[in-house]
Amino acid sequence: MPSPIRLQEYGVGIFLAALTKSALKKVLKKKFITVNEVIATSATLINGGDRICISIPKEVSSNKRLLFPLKVLFEDDHLAVIHKPAGILVSGNSFKTIANALVQNLQQSNLPDATKPQPVHRLDYATTGVLLVGKTSSCIRALNSMFEDKKVKKTYYAVTIGEMKDGGEITSEIDTKKSQSNYKVFKSVFSKRFGKLNLVQLDPKTGRRHQLRKHLSSIDNPILGDVAYGTEHLILSGKGLYLHAYSLNFIHPFTNKPVHIKDEFPQRFKKLFTSKIVENTADLG
Repeated sequence: MPSPIRLQEYGVGIFLAALTKSALKKVLKKKFITVNEVIATSATLINGGDRICISIPKEVSSNKRLLFPLKVLFEDDHLAVIHKPAGILVSGNSFKTIANALVQNLQQSNLPDATKPQPVHRLDYATTGVLLVGKTSSCIRALNSMFEDKKVKKTYYAVTIGEMKDGGEITSEIDTKKSQSNYKVFKSVFSKRFGKLNLVQLDPKTGRRHQLRKHLSSIDNPILGDVAYGTEHLILSGKGLYLHAYSLNFIHPFTNKPVHIKDEFPQRFKKLFTSKIVENTADLG
């Protein structure tokens, strides 16, 4: 039986990404190589039948990097939760997207299957709030499965226009698929222009495109600032959409610990409903 050989000697020339001894030494130092799914070092011994993998994250050249600072609410080697500001797409063909800004705002994962950070769900262009991001291939797959199995609870808050019941359930078909949103009114204030404005907690049971906006519009309580689904003479322009993804609750797919992340209300919410009222109602969410 052949004697074991050190990876630093055996690996020279077998990887296109690290053909020389010095290049191999660099990728080993950066923990980019695994042997039998364990991070390897220069002293790792190779035996017959061992599985050797190299995984080098793609780097974005500085002249193509989007300079867009993001607020990071939670981060570990597997995943991150960031605050999405209004006025930017989560992903897509545009250069200015959250997806393109993640590399500069998050720490590189030290895990073997580290990859370019990727959002695992969407928020509308005008919506603010918590956005969940995967940092490894296995975590991205796990989080996608959790969303499909409805194991991630999302809570939103919106400011709506008009008289509303204290709470209820809204169901409809959106793009031929069933959809459901539950709502609860926490506070209402008089408005000279809009009659009444309501601070509403929203619990979407499904995840259809523009679901919350469409549902609230369908019961004649459109979201303040909603140009697409608002009532024509009650559209507020230039102040943004008053819809905020406030919290995420889920069991971490790798640590199995509960994760509960909240994102502070935007200032425009606090101007309508005092900070004390907003924070008190948020604690109930």
